[in-house]
Amino acid sequence: MLNLKVVKASLILAFIGITGCTTTTASVEPVASKQIDNLIIGEPAPADVMNQRALVRISQVLAHVEDMTDEQRAELLYQRGKIYDGFGLRGLAQFDFETALRFKPNLAEAYNFLGIHHTQNRDYVDAYQAFDSALEIDPEHDYAFLNRGIALYYGGRPELAVNDLRAFYSKDEEDPYRALWIYIADREVDADNALSNLRTIRAKLNDNYWATKIVDFYLGDINKQDLLSIITHGIETPEQLTKRLCEVYFYLGKYFSAEDEVGVASSYFKLTLSTNVYQYVEHRYARLELSLLREKNFEERKALQP
Repeated sequence: MLNLKVVKASLILAFIGITGCTTTTASVEPVASKQIDNLIIGEPAPADVMNQRALVRISQVLAHVEDMTDEQRAELLYQRGKIYDGFGLRGLAQFDFETALRFKPNLAEAYNFLGIHHTQNRDYVDAYQAFDSALEIDPEHDYAFLNRGIALYYGGRPELAVNDLRAFYSKDEEDPYRALWIYIADREVDADNALSNLRTIRAKLNDNYWATKIVDFYLGDINKQDLLSIITHGIETPEQLTKRLCEVYFYLGKYFSAEDEVGVASSYFKLTLSTNVYQYVEHRYARLELSLLREKNFEERKALQP
């Protein structure tokens, strides 16, 4: 029998095969003011079996192996936290990331994940601090710029958000998702100027990326039916379709939310959540968007009361 007490954590990682508090003020749901048609429904993403097995093995190692370095233990905790995060188990993931940082305080990726979770919980000050720590450790951490920009956007600081999101966009000016997040934050500052900026950015985007069509939809160059008809182009597996739907339904939700079509936006965010693609940024913030819409709906109903 293998003696786990003498197995180094680095070998276990190779064996496992690892690769690198929202609140609502009302339970009343917004009602769609018009029909959502031409929907494409994907198969919800299943919990990956290999990751489930890896989760068990990491837990066994952490429980039984004593002769590992702090850095090795931190790496195992971080990897387990990533798996928990991919399953949507944020509380367990956050505990592992925090514990990993006690063993290895300069683990930028753990700070980045903690910042995301704080943003989802609307603990914006904690989120800013986590992302600041990640960037202090690794000034070139691209996704810390993205995630801090998103935190600043949801935290009501769109001007600062645009700065971070532009820094993220500058690393890949052909990426439509980076362009979309700049626009989403920028329109909170000046909607007309944001649309003009998006038009300028569009010229640099890669037309081979299907998501560039989402930008075209935002610009009014194609309609919603055109966008939805493009979703299945080039799809080879159900998993690919599910991931694509997670993205497009979130950005449709953001579009209709900005248009004050609260019910329609709410439905699209729910469709985003139905994909179970927990690790995608769109899925991460769809529930927060729903919470914000419920609060807006509650405030509007309250204002109409005599």
